[in-house]
Amino acid sequence: MGDSSSPTNFTIRHLTEIIREFVKERDWEQFNRPLTLAISAQIEMGELLELFQWKTEDEIENALESEEYRRLIGEELSDVLVYILRIADTAGIDLAEALTKKMEKNRDKYPIDSWKGNAPSKLG
Repeated sequence: MGDSSSPTNFTIRHLTEIIREFVKERDWEQFNRPLTLAISAQIEMGELLELFQWKTEDEIENALESEEYRRLIGEELSDVLVYILRIADTAGIDLAEALTKKMEKNRDKYPIDSWKGNAPSKLG
């Protein structure tokens, strides 16, 4: 188990600060507006989806045994997360708070007694 400085223990706030510093060092704040960041997040999501494109569920399960495939997925997930965290930061949204509130709404919307084992068509 890692110590509190291990990246696996970083909070949303800490990750946001890392990204904010990276952007500031490059003077990219001027380009970081919610709309452009949301577009970029969607582009990165498309790149993530390409890793699954044309594969069956079985092929994906087999590919996930490969460290290289998981690395590629991790890189694309990281790109998406960077943009999501940056959108929240530039919009002044506490993402941890927003997610917690949203999950509370989801608990009310999808009570266990009615939904356990049943897939909703859309979560959230």
